[in-house]
Amino acid sequence: MNKAVFIDRDGVINNDTGHYYIYKVDDFRINKGIYEGLKILSDAGFKLILVTNQAGIAKGEYTHEDVFKVHSYLKDELKRHNIYLTDIFYCPHHDSVSVCNCRKPKPGMILEALKKYDIDPSQSFLIGDSLRDIEAGNSAGLKQCFKIDSNSSIVNICRQISKM
Repeated sequence: MNKAVFIDRDGVINNDTGHYYIYKVDDFRINKGIYEGLKILSDAGFKLILVTNQAGIAKGEYTHEDVFKVHSYLKDELKRHNIYLTDIFYCPHHDSVSVCNCRKPKPGMILEALKKYDIDPSQSFLIGDSLRDIEAGNSAGLKQCFKIDSNSSIVNICRQISKM
């Protein structure tokens, strides 16, 4: 079985200061320490999987295509640093529009990834910046979930995970 680190997007991968939704490449700013932190995890043999709620789609604020463009930009930037995401899972729903099993704090996106990539949850982790991220990871049975302050570096947590 494989091991993975599940990573939230807005507030962890990218800076979300001053934005309710990030759906334009021009607004997407990668947080300090992301390249170093993800490289540490990748070098330690972890699959890197992004899990992100994108409720603005359900609310009509932006489209799947907008999310695809932002994620393509992110993947290209990471590739320039020899970092590759295994996959990106996003939930386009919002409870005010439609109920689903994937919107965090529900664990649907994580459970789907566990199955798709034969990932052992007892060897896997999550890094998020909200309690809903942590709840989703705990509900999926991950070994440990780390809550960071929004838009702060994940390097120290990545070092810690790499030694576990």
